[in-house]
Parts: sequence; C-alpha cells; structure tokens
Amino acid sequence: MHDPIPDTSLGSFAAVLAGELPGSWTSAYHPDLGELNVHHVLTDAVWDMNEVADALAKHPVHHCAVLQRHDGTRLFVTEQPGHAEGYLIAALAPRDLPAEAFRGVREPDGIAVQADPFSASEHITVDFLPRYYVAAHQVVKNAEHLNEASSAPEHLVMTWSDGALVVEEPDRADVTQVLTDHGFVLDTARSVLVLSGDDTAHQAASVRASKERLSALGIDTVLRHPRTRPAPGTTPVAPPATSSSPSARRR
Repeated sequence: MHDPIPDTSLGSFAAVLAGELPGSWTSAYHPDLGELNVHHVLTDAVWDMNEVADALAKHPVHHCAVLQRHDGTRLFVTEQPGHAEGYLIAALAPRDLPAEAFRGVREPDGIAVQADPFSASEHITVDFLPRYYVAAHQVVKNAEHLNEASSAPEHLVMTWSDGALVVEEPDRADVTQVLTDHGFVLDTARSVLVLSGDDTAHQAASVRASKERLSALGIDTVLRHPRTRPAPGTTPVAPPATSSSPSARRR
C-alpha cells in the first residue's frame, strides 16, 4: 500500500507567509511522522495561555510549521481544529533561558488567521509581534538579572563582640562545616557561631583559614565592628565657649 500524499497546504501557507513578514524569515514544514510523531517538542515550547494553548490541549497536532527570523524569533503555525478554515499562529518561547525568567511575564498569546498569508502577515505584524516583543524583552531582562544575582559573590559577616567573632548561623550546611572546622562553636540559643578570642593567635589563624575555604565556595568574608552608641541618659559634651569678657578683648 502506497503512502498517502501529505497535506502540504499548511507548508505552502507558511512559506508564503515567511516572505511577507518584516525581516528575513525562513519556513520549516513538519509533516505527520505517524508513530514517530515528535511534534510535542515544538508544542511544549508554544508560548501561549489562550486560544492556541486550548486547541493544543484538546486536539493532536498532525503537522505544523515553524517560521524563524534571523534574530531567533520563532513562530508556530498549525491548523485550526475542527472544520474551521485558517491557521493558528503563536510564538515559541525564547530558547536557552531559565524558567525563572518567564515568571510574572504575560504570554504573548497567539492569534487565529484566515488561510490568506497576505492578510495574516498584516495581523501578525500589527497585532501579535508587538506583544511578543514586549514579553520577550522582559524575559531577557529577567534572565540578565538572574545571571547577575547568581554570579555575584555571597557575603559572610563576622562581627567582633567582646573579643570574640560572631557569625549568624548560615543557611548552607557546607558553610557551617567550614566555620566549625576552624573553631567556631554553634550557640543554638542565639542561632550564631562564635569564635572565642581567648587565644588571639589561634583566632587569627582560624579566620585566615576559614576565609580561604569560604572563598573557594564563592563567599566573601567581611569583618565588622559593632556600632557604638552613647550610653542611655548621656548627652554629648559641648566644646568650651570662647571668652568674650572685656578684659579678653583688650588683650
């Protein structure tokens, strides 16, 4: 039995549409592969929470097309479900960005277009792409902020207190282990680690060794002195006033 001739009307539509959109676009048609259907790789990347997402959730995708511009922007094209004529157009999410970057960003929901690539191009250019640009820009900015935050070194503060060094109990077990390995003792009542100053030479060596190991973990160590405050009930002493007596003026 011969293989059925694939329906390439979607592929033809996508190819013409790619030539009508602003910029330089390519079109790739993905036919039905039968039991080897792997269209879920594309549908999982569809950036939509409205009409297109609903259609994909309710109807299998037998074939589709992907338009890609030189800057990496990708559009997903599939047939409208049922007997409706026309196509659904949605964005594919930008690649190689962490999932956290998409948090809080509204999806640039796709649109339904008629089976006319010329009118479809106008709707995509005027209605859809501006929303995509706003969403994509926000996601890229979020990714940059996440990258900056992850690359910035952590800080661990050691505060002097009556000759001892005090550190708030870290959230990370490996950091706590470094400190206890070098003489810090956990005070569970105050949730702090304390390095005694009974032996200042040993204390200094412990601080140097712990700083080196913490630096290897990407953590900067900061030594701070507690803020000094005036004792309750005291007032600053005013400077002595300059004498203004007649005898002083005559001298």
